[in-house]
Amino acid sequence: MNIVITGGSKGIGKAIAAKFAAEGYSVFICSRNEDSLSKAAASIDTKNGEVRFFAADLSTREGVAAFSRWLSQAGIHADILVNNAGDFVPGSVHNEPDGALEKMINVNLYSAYHLTRALLPEMMKRKSGHIINMCSIASLNAYENGGAYSISKFALMGFSKNLREEMIPHNIKVTAIYPGAVYTDSWKDSGVSESRIMQVADVADTVYQLANLSPQACVEEVVLRPLAGDL
Repeated sequence: MNIVITGGSKGIGKAIAAKFAAEGYSVFICSRNEDSLSKAAASIDTKNGEVRFFAADLSTREGVAAFSRWLSQAGIHADILVNNAGDFVPGSVHNEPDGALEKMINVNLYSAYHLTRALLPEMMKRKSGHIINMCSIASLNAYENGGAYSISKFALMGFSKNLREEMIPHNIKVTAIYPGAVYTDSWKDSGVSESRIMQVADVADTVYQLANLSPQACVEEVVLRPLAGDL
């Protein structure tokens, strides 16, 4: 079984890659930085599986085309696609930097939209596949200091809901995951205790369980929040 993970060099994406590799999957990760990808791949225990990587900026059409072409030329089809690539620019609608919305839409929405469209024809031909979109609790409610980010994540939720309905006749599962705060590098200097928020393994384990239900079961949405509530 093959799993393709965007934003796979660190954080949640890397944790998902490690979980599936440990279970014998062939894992294919992508992010912008080749050095980070190489280090991530080398640090993952593959056991019976493998981890391969390709560096591309998926916020651009050219980057998506390069990555999907690499997969195709290597004869790799995606049994599972995890659209995890994302970025965060803090600020509110009235004061965030010019271009914040365009950047957030390109990274958080268009990367998932265009890569999914590139890989869907093979899934539809096989009448099999699972697309998992890493949304956010910012997809569900207005997010403090997250204007353009929240807007882009609302859009990713809308993409997921539409895609779910479209793929029913093609036997392809679509799941949207809405994580709250997860302890990654971005939280290390925040002053927030690691014990206060979720671990990346919590999300990775959830994705693995979702991907291994019976063929006739599709979990459409999952909300994961810290036990003590959102920050």
